[in-house]
Amino acid sequence: LSGEFTEDGMTVLVDISRPAGTNLDWHLMVLTEEEDVTEWEEPFETDREAFDEFLATVAREGIRSFFTDGDTPTIQ
Repeated sequence: LSGEFTEDGMTVLVDISRPAGTNLDWHLMVLTEEEDVTEWEEPFETDREAFDEFLATVAREGIRSFFTDGDTPTIQ
């Protein structure tokens, strides 16, 4: 489910991962072309839950919410 996501002409990289060889929870991070990074503090039980939260954030706040002016946003 990780990869590039484009909306309104803006592209971000969605990174959903967990430590290799483990059954630990999944972590969600979004990176912009300008190297802005948004990380969720709370992990997810499945990679699908993480991706669904990303999509919900885009629907609620727009893809522009991942582009910052130097601050590193963290979503709880």
